[in-house]
Amino acid sequence: MLTYNFAKAQGPLYEYIYQCIKEDILDGNLRQGEKLPSKRTFAKNNGISTITIQNAYDQLISEGYIYTIPQKGYYVAKLEGMKKVQRESSLSLNINIPEKRHSYATDLSDNKMNPELFPFSIWAKVLRSIISDKSGELMEASPAGGIRELRAAIAEHLKSFRGMLVDPDQIVIGAGTEYLYGLLVQLLGNERQYCVENPGYRKIVQVYRQYHISCKYADMDEMGMTFEGLSATGADIAHISPNHHFPTGITMSAGRRYEILAWANEREGRYIIEDDYDSEFRLNGRPIPTLFSMDACEKVIYMNTFSKSLTPTIRISYMVLPVHLINRFYRELSFYACTVSNFEQYTLAAFIRQGYFEKHINRMRLYYSRQRKKMFEAIRKSKLNEVCEIIENDSGLHFLIRIRTEKPDGEILHALSGKGIRVNALSEYFFTPSGTKHCFIINYSNADIEKAGEAFDVFYEVLD
Repeated sequence: MLTYNFAKAQGPLYEYIYQCIKEDILDGNLRQGEKLPSKRTFAKNNGISTITIQNAYDQLISEGYIYTIPQKGYYVAKLEGMKKVQRESSLSLNINIPEKRHSYATDLSDNKMNPELFPFSIWAKVLRSIISDKSGELMEASPAGGIRELRAAIAEHLKSFRGMLVDPDQIVIGAGTEYLYGLLVQLLGNERQYCVENPGYRKIVQVYRQYHISCKYADMDEMGMTFEGLSATGADIAHISPNHHFPTGITMSAGRRYEILAWANEREGRYIIEDDYDSEFRLNGRPIPTLFSMDACEKVIYMNTFSKSLTPTIRISYMVLPVHLINRFYRELSFYACTVSNFEQYTLAAFIRQGYFEKHINRMRLYYSRQRKKMFEAIRKSKLNEVCEIIENDSGLHFLIRIRTEKPDGEILHALSGKGIRVNALSEYFFTPSGTKHCFIINYSNADIEKAGEAFDVFYEVLD
């Protein structure tokens, strides 16, 4: 007869009985084909209900530890090769999760957004309205390209802000540009040669590498990626940021844009991926026209994100495909579900449509303009100003400083890190050996100006 100490039971009693019998089977105390007590007998001998025993037996049957023969009873199943797995109360699986980035007292290259600047109250109001008015739509599956309301709102925004005439059905929405890069590789093919800017954003290369693409690199001059450098790579796809390049901040000249478009038109199958990074924050003058709006031959794929204009954690990006590519997308990749939740898509659509997004951009542009001036002033008031040249551009949320020094970049960065200051060097973003040294990236989007001023003085001391 099976007897157990029910005083040890924690939680539902049937679970404790199920676990005890399972342990006995795995330990060999109950052997294959051995008959178990009937429900009534088990329950009577232990002073518990037959329902409790029935639940325990049912769970054991569903997992294959026992079986029942009608009118005869319950028996231990055949469990060849089944061994008891010893589990310690504290598991150690030796999983190497990357550590959180080291925290610095002052981070001069921090590109995070100031959480106090996000319009939480307005976003919450719009979200409540969406939940109330669109409860049915929120529960429906989103099309592969995203809900039409958001695509239409983005198309209208691109028309008014970027001068782009885009049909909403050309737009594909995804959770971050990294995801959209993956869709493009599947759409265009990983057998093609992809070219990126040198220096450039390393994550782009890392994403392409995961799709077994070995990127080519084209050097840049003061007008952007060079036509000669791109042509020399033999690439089919050029991935560029013509409006505000990271990390140099260069805006591609009009003449260079037409050269790059001419390169794409030279051969069938060539495309340009235009990453419109930071374009919302051009501080002076009108926004520069996009390559997409200049393209007459369906060679440009336009990409943008709400990571900088709202917050990186919202994870909503989009791309605009030429007509023949959007048709191919829906023909070949429409089995993918949109990776952005309906709640966020409908909320962002209403946020744009009701004018809140434009007001937010205007407010942020004014704030960042002031931040930029304060950062320039902090540099000019610091000791670093004696050996520093500011390399500025009229757009984006960062700029470069060039330092007159003979010290290697790595030595400078190491010394600053030891004093609790982080800054990125431009030389870190080159994919090939480069002679560009002593240029450093200063980001002011979330900067504490007072701390930054103190850090610039320390920067100077490190150089001395």
